[in-house]
Amino acid sequence: MQNTIKWVINMDLGLTGKIALITGGSRGLGRESALSLAREGASIAICGRREKVLETTVKEIEETGATCVGIVADVSDTGMMGDLHTSVVEALGPIDILVNNAGGTRSRDDINGTSLEDFKGTFDLNVFGAFELMQHVIPSMRSNGWGRIINIASIWGREYGGNIAYMSAKAALIAASKHSAISLAKDGILVNSIAPGSIEHPGGSWERFQNDNSAEVVEKFIQENLPLGRFGWPEPLGDLVAYLASDRSGLITGSCIVIDGGQSVSMI
Repeated sequence: MQNTIKWVINMDLGLTGKIALITGGSRGLGRESALSLAREGASIAICGRREKVLETTVKEIEETGATCVGIVADVSDTGMMGDLHTSVVEALGPIDILVNNAGGTRSRDDINGTSLEDFKGTFDLNVFGAFELMQHVIPSMRSNGWGRIINIASIWGREYGGNIAYMSAKAALIAASKHSAISLAKDGILVNSIAPGSIEHPGGSWERFQNDNSAEVVEKFIQENLPLGRFGWPEPLGDLVAYLASDRSGLITGSCIVIDGGQSVSMI
């Protein structure tokens, strides 16, 4: 793994008083998104499956001066999304910013080795929980005439890569984001997706990839796939989330923004 020089920049994006929910916010890209939003003045709710990890991240977010609550929830259980939404509203108020970050895969195979159950389970984790939360937050956003929904997809939802379940689910999330953006634009609700490339963070799949493979295999992957000569790091994505959540992004909706250091090959 390569070391990353970290810096903290307050962009003064005018998010003071806004309330944000970040799913999968206890670690990785969700954690960094929560921290970036907190530094810009938003009050933060994060959810995750592990209470101790949540508690640690809540304390870290509170050190920025922001209010933060952590809620144990599994977004793949769509029946829990109503309770999650209610818990956030009762603790902080109506949600202004929704970041659907939680994701992953139930299978790592192609069509020959992926069961229908695992295929559906990957959609539960990446699409259906996000869809359910979007429907929960839209009424209050519409009432306020302002809202931001940011869905974390993947470059492998835009082009070939990964496994069939993950690729299909992320493509569906990008499509749902685009369609929702058009439907909600007149209500002052902006909906965008972000497509990260291979971003390394503690406990993430790209850290495991480096730990589980020889230095030669890792170096070959970097040389063949990562033009910057290194894996990505979470801070730029977190800051992009904060920007998209602000009024400065007022003309951006229905977009899928790639953040991959030139890794993907798609021209669209």
